Amino acid sequence: MIIDRLYDEVEKKGNVCVGLDTSLDYIPEKIKKKYKDIDEVIFQFNKKIIDCTEDITAIYKLQIAYYEAYGIRGLFGYMKTLEYLRGINALSIGDVKRGDIASTADMYAKAHFEGDFETDFITLNPYMGFDSITPYFKYLDKGNKGIFVLLRTSNPGAKDIEYLDVGGKNLYYHVGDKLEEMGKKYIGKSGYSLIGAVVGGTHTDEAIEIRKRYKDMYFLIPGYGAQGAGGKDVSLYLNEGNGGVVNSSRGIITAYKNYEDGIKNFEKYTREAVLSMREDIGYGR
Repeated sequence: MIIDRLYDEVEKKGNVCVGLDTSLDYIPEKIKKKYKDIDEVIFQFNKKIIDCTEDITAIYKLQIAYYEAYGIRGLFGYMKTLEYLRGINALSIGDVKRGDIASTADMYAKAHFEGDFETDFITLNPYMGFDSITPYFKYLDKGNKGIFVLLRTSNPGAKDIEYLDVGGKNLYYHVGDKLEEMGKKYIGKSGYSLIGAVVGGTHTDEAIEIRKRYKDMYFLIPGYGAQGAGGKDVSLYLNEGNGGVVNSSRGIITAYKNYEDGIKNFEKYTREAVLSMREDIGYGR
C-alpha cells in the first residue's frame, strides 16, 4: 500500500514534506531569463529543489493554486513536476482540496489519480458531506492511492466552523471519527490507513488528544515555519517519530533569499533548510 511506502520513506528520510508552492516571485532571475516559457521556468526551479533534497525528503506537496494562477502554462509546469517526481520514484501530494459530490467528484478523482495530473495522494474537503469523499474509494481499493482529508486546519478561521459544538464535541471530532471508521478498510502493514487527515500544527492544545484518538490515521501537518508552528509543536502529532509528515513551503524554497550568496549556492541553502527542519522536528533522536 502507498501509505506503507510513505511510512518507510519517513523512517529513512525524516518527516519533512517540501511544499512546491511555486510563485514566479520565488524564482531567481537567472532561471527566468534562461527559459522562455513559464512552464519550463517553474519546472526547472522545482527540479533544482527536488534534486538537492530528494534523499532527505519523504514527500513533495504541490498546491495547485500556484500553478493554476499562471493558466495553461502554469498547469504544464504542474504536470512536468509530477511527471519528474514519478520518474525518480518520489512520492507526491496534489494539494487540490476538492469537495464536491457524485459525478463531479468522480471526475476530480480521475483528474488527479490518473493522467497528466496523477499524484500518489490528494487533499479533500469533507465539509460538504461524506459523499464528497466516497467517490475516491475506488482508487483506494487498489492500494496505490491515498487521501488526506481536512480535519482541523491551521488557519485562524478554523474556529468559525470546525470548532462548532455539535452534541457536546467539536465538529472536527465528528468528522475525524467518521473518517477513522471509514479508514479501517484501508489499513496497511504500517498500521495506518489510506485515509489520512490534514491537521494544522499551529493549534497545539488538542494535539495529544487528536493523536491518541486517531491511531490509524496518518497526518499531513501544515503550519510549520511561516504560519508559526515549531518543531516541538508539530512533533506532538507524531507517533514515535512517524505517523505524519510536516509541510514547509516558503521556508525551504525561498531559503536562498536569506543569504547574500544565495543564488550562487541555491542548492546548498535549500538542502540546509530541510536538514534544519528535520532536526527541529526531532528526526534521529
